[in-house]
Amino acid sequence: MSHRGPRGLLLLAIAFMVIGVVLPFLMVLGILAPTFALCFLSFALSLGGIILGLVTTAHLVRPKRGDPDQD
Repeated sequence: MSHRGPRGLLLLAIAFMVIGVVLPFLMVLGILAPTFALCFLSFALSLGGIILGLVTTAHLVRPKRGDPDQD
């Protein structure tokens, strides 16, 4: 995967979180069979999306050091 910057990582985090919500919803509706692997994948995607989103957001809002406009 090529480096697309923090905005690309934020979009990836959002995609992970959406997939992590859609999979359990499909399991509850009975469209997908709730296996251990699928439940774990859903949890891992949700957690990974939250962590990746938090780290990327912190990277985006971090003030740049040495910038004279920050005083």
